[in-house]
Amino acid sequence: MRMYIRMHMVKVISLSNKAYMSLKALKRGDDSFSDVVLKLAEKEKKPSIMDLAGKWPGTKEDAIAFKKMIEQDRNKFKLREVHW
Repeated sequence: MRMYIRMHMVKVISLSNKAYMSLKALKRGDDSFSDVVLKLAEKEKKPSIMDLAGKWPGTKEDAIAFKKMIEQDRNKFKLREVHW
């Protein structure tokens, strides 16, 4: 007979009363304080460029035209030599 026990590790943190009350006010339904903290942390996370992968709403032809337009704009600028 095998038994698997899954334990969640917990950490004790100190909060001021004001911080505790703010977190408590954000709790909804059966949310735990951990749920509230994770939701707040997710909001603060900077978006990744990878989040945009596969999000192009246009056709392949639109993408090709867009790429050509970008290349044309880039060719308008001259690179200058920088001496250190």
